[in-house]
Order: sequence, then C-alpha cells, then structure tokens
Amino acid sequence: MHHEVIPVRHGTMRERNLAVVLGEISRRQPVSRARLAESTGFTKTTVSSLVASLSVAGLVREDGPVRDGERGRPATAVSLNGDRVAGLGLEINVDYLAACVLDLGRRIRHRHIVAADNRGRPPEQVIATLTGLASQAIAAAGSQGLSVAGTVVALPGALDRSGRRLRTAPNLGWSDVAAGDLLSAGLPSLPLPADYDNEANLAALGELWFGDGPALGSYVHVSGEIGIGAGIVVDGRIFRGAHGFAGELGHIVVSPGGPLCACGGRGCLEQVAGQEAILRAAGMASATATSSASPDGPLSALVARLEEGDERALAAVRRAGESLGQALAAAVNLLDPDTIVLGGIFSGLAPWARPAAEAALASGAGLVRDSPPRITVSRLGGDAAALGAASLVVERVLDDPASLLSVG
Repeated sequence: MHHEVIPVRHGTMRERNLAVVLGEISRRQPVSRARLAESTGFTKTTVSSLVASLSVAGLVREDGPVRDGERGRPATAVSLNGDRVAGLGLEINVDYLAACVLDLGRRIRHRHIVAADNRGRPPEQVIATLTGLASQAIAAAGSQGLSVAGTVVALPGALDRSGRRLRTAPNLGWSDVAAGDLLSAGLPSLPLPADYDNEANLAALGELWFGDGPALGSYVHVSGEIGIGAGIVVDGRIFRGAHGFAGELGHIVVSPGGPLCACGGRGCLEQVAGQEAILRAAGMASATATSSASPDGPLSALVARLEEGDERALAAVRRAGESLGQALAAAVNLLDPDTIVLGGIFSGLAPWARPAAEAALASGAGLVRDSPPRITVSRLGGDAAALGAASLVVERVLDDPASLLSVG
C-alpha cells in the first residue's frame, strides 16, 4: 500500500510521514525497515531517518530478527515500544472516580477506582479530586519508566464539544458546566492537551480495542449504569453527530405519555429500563449505585433475585428488555449496524434481558431490514469507559507522533 506524499512545507510533511510510518509499524509489527519502505512508498533512507526519530521519542524499538521473505538474512525488527510512553484515561461517575494507564501496546499498567459520592458536588471539587487521582496514576506510570503523553476524561452527560461545555449530567446534578476549561486548568500538564468525551462513546471505544473489536463491524454499544446511553462506532470510529449529541438512546420514547423524564419528555427508555425504574418495578429500594463502586450493591441484589426466580424481578427485567428492544429497533432503522453490544447494567442482566430485547427487536414494527442485527454482551463491565479513554490517548499518539518527539 503506497501513500501519496502531499507537497507541503517540510516540517508538516515530515510530521505526516512520521505518523504514516508509525501507523504501519503498529499494524505490521514486527516489521523490517525494508518492508516499511515497500508499504509506504518512502525511500529506505527516509524510512531509516523516520524510524530513528521515533526511536529517540521512545515510540518504537528495534530488536530481534524478522524475515522479509523466504530468502536472505533476517533483518532487524521494528516494533512499538510499550515501555516508554503511555495514555491516561480518567472517568467521573455518580459514585466513583477511575484512572487507567495504558502503554502503547494497550497493556494495563495502572488501574485505580475511588468510591466518591459525586451527586450534587460542585464540578470544581470533583475535578480537584480527579486531579489527585491523575497525579497518582502519573506517578505510578513513572515508577514503571513510562511517560504519560496525555489524558482523556469520560463524563456521564450530554456534551457540547464545539462549545467545550457539559450541557447536562442529570445524575450528577450538573448543568451547563465549562468542562473543557475546568479540565484543562485543573488536570496535570502533559504533552498532549487534556480532552474529554461522553462515557458512552468511550465505553464503545473500549469495546473496540478490548472486546471483540473489528469482528463487531459497525455497532451500537448500549452503556450506562444509572442512565442509558449508546456509543455508535462506524468503521472503527465514533460517530458523535454534528454537535456531539449522537447516541442518546435513553431518551427515545418507548411509552408515550409515560413517566416524566429529566430531559422534559415523557416515557423515555431511561424511565422504563434505567436502573431506578427496574429496581422500583422489581419491588426493591430504588437507591441506585454503579457496580464499579458498589459491587455488592443494588444490581448484585437484583441478580440474586433473578437467579432465585423471583417473579417480580423477572417481570421487571423482561419489561426493561422489551423496551430496550423497541428503542433499538428505531436505532437499527436509522443506523443499520452489524451488531448491538449490551454493556452497562445490561451486561449483567443479559441472561434475562437479552431474550426479551431480541424478541422485541425481531418483531419490531417497521423494522426495514430482513433480519435484525445480532446482540452480543460486553465482557468489560464498568472498566469500558476508562479503558476507552486511555486508548484514545494511545490513538492520538499514533496519529501524531511528532508532538511527542521530546518525550522520553
């Protein structure tokens, strides 16, 4: 595969070529310089110069032999260096904060969750606590010889990325928060600027890189433990919509005239199939908690009742599954995905919720396709968003290695 080199100023062309070569190394490793020259269309001299720069930055290593073909002596292998540069993923959720460090090989080097009741806490206070968690993670990475290149934060709310604001996060009690400025000012300074995204989007990316990945095709990843969101992945990239609001599955109306929702509508999916609604319908206390912060909390108690065959709990989860299937039918008509992935609360409830969702999806009124997409279950649980956030940093390093030539 040859890459056209656009005639632009030297610095920009070299930056682009560094990214091309690093991308080829990531895809083909271990790979020789000669093979890199062949796949990129660059001269061997150019490849050697670019590899040398990437090596100085700590992004690649040259060690061990690799064969270029059936004949000839083995050449020196070039591979990603997983021991020098890392990405930091952070997550703010209603009852916990999380940090995850990944090296360039996407190996988990540090993972830490702190239980914290963030409901109603001022954003500045939460971000100050998150900054402490980030500093600990950076120090833990440093003790392993890793330089953290940047951080991405997962936020549970509707984001206006163009305005760098969190428009609303009902479960936190936040509204119109200058998230971008607060995070940039509060988090430790790193070579790449701090960024953020919706937790459902980042959980979907976690599924791409740590779940079944490319085998999922284009997919809708159902997320959320208190509310319900969805991340939409098309050809390996998150689809955010024109303003960053795509994926609000929880606010598709499935029960017209139903319960009032925090969004101002009635009968939204979240009001029928969100954690609080399920617990209430199952006859349980409706105080919600995530499984990450409270592994023995309400979801665990609900699963115990389901396993015991409690009829009220079974009916509540079946109804939630049916409503989810109805909402997914609308999403399927709009997006035509290959796969639906059940994450968040629905990964743990899948044995009871998935059959109802599949039945509702298959019989969905107005479903245009001849057959519905397959529904799979995420194995990542509450780790998905933080993993996706850290992986997004890794992707940015691979896409723009020139920004890190002074790292290491």
